Amino acid sequence: MSLVTDGILAVIALAAFVGGLAVASAPLSLPFVTVGVLGTLVFEAIAFSHSELVREYWERPAVQFGTLVGVFVTVGIGIAVAPSRLLSAGIGSLVTYLLILSVVLVTAARS
Repeated sequence: MSLVTDGILAVIALAAFVGGLAVASAPLSLPFVTVGVLGTLVFEAIAFSHSELVREYWERPAVQFGTLVGVFVTVGIGIAVAPSRLLSAGIGSLVTYLLILSVVLVTAARS
């Protein structure tokens, strides 16, 4: 799976979270955006130290599909339960992931 495909999946997920926030008419919560940012930074640091194992699992279409289904389920739950908190955390997480992915893409292009 390519970095571009990863980016496309992340943009789809981000659109779902932003759309969910709009559907719920909920405000963006900066403290929970921060939770999403920090969660992604921690996850990516751990994933980086096990990159071969992560890549082995992530490149499976069933894992990618299941993750995208999980995104839509999470958005639905977020809308129903705590839209501002859950959806803001998801937005913070995905924006952070896309920024990290952008750095990786630029770095790879320069090499």
